Amino acid sequence: VQLQASGGGLVQTGGSLRLSCVASGGTFSRQTWAWFRQAPGKEREFVAAIFRGGISYYGDSVKGRFTISSANAENTVYLQMNSLKPEDTAVYYCAAGSGTIMSTLRQKAGYDYWGQGTLVTVSS
Repeated sequence: VQLQASGGGLVQTGGSLRLSCVASGGTFSRQTWAWFRQAPGKEREFVAAIFRGGISYYGDSVKGRFTISSANAENTVYLQMNSLKPEDTAVYYCAAGSGTIMSTLRQKAGYDYWGQGTLVTVSS
């Protein structure tokens, strides 16, 4: 299984970006999809997840600004990021989990597969 993330770049404060993550090499209809991010010198943190194609969950710092969605027929998950702030600057990673449960939804350990990351830089 491989995950390929794309869509990062440089954007000004208040701008928008849409990240994409395409999965290949497996069956993904019952996967939990997620996005995490890691800023320089910080731990990787949870951003958003779609639990088994159903309900979406968000980290407190992005709630109301970011939207996660999936296109199962295309094995693709998206992260629409609006009203970006300098503190959103990070490498963003997509992840997929076949056995993710609610208690591990926001944890790195809840996911089996990871993309390579895409850099988002928000200038002030």
